[in-house]
Amino acid sequence: MGRVSPETLGKELTVGEVAARSGVPVSTIHFYEAKGLITSWRNRGNQRRYPREVLRRVAVIKVAQRAGVPLARIKEALSALPNGRTPTAEDWAELSARWREELDARIRRLTRLRDDLDGCIGCGCLSTRHCPLRNPGDELAEEGPGPRLLDPA
Repeated sequence: MGRVSPETLGKELTVGEVAARSGVPVSTIHFYEAKGLITSWRNRGNQRRYPREVLRRVAVIKVAQRAGVPLARIKEALSALPNGRTPTAEDWAELSARWREELDARIRRLTRLRDDLDGCIGCGCLSTRHCPLRNPGDELAEEGPGPRLLDPA
């Protein structure tokens, strides 16, 4: 972690300081900015500067990503905050509640996938007519011959 000198306390941060304090690479900070998750401004020397509050925003982004929330959903949630402000503990409770149902559905889907893996051990090709992973219940037969995308999510 980077250290913040006493003269920078309460002032804007450079991209290097944000990266050091948040524990993510500079390239990730730039990526988040390009995706509209965080914002900066340019000083007279045309260098990026960030408000200190960006550190909390980056922390929220990293936690949400670790929970499996896609960046588009994170951006959507952060954009819903009044004036694009930094999330508070109350905001985080609301954000996480929004994502809970989506995460629970993903967990159920992955659990079914895990449980169905045992049935495929002897198959080898995942192309049998009744494969529980590739074609559960032979659902694709109703769509006619040829390749089909079974699980786009």
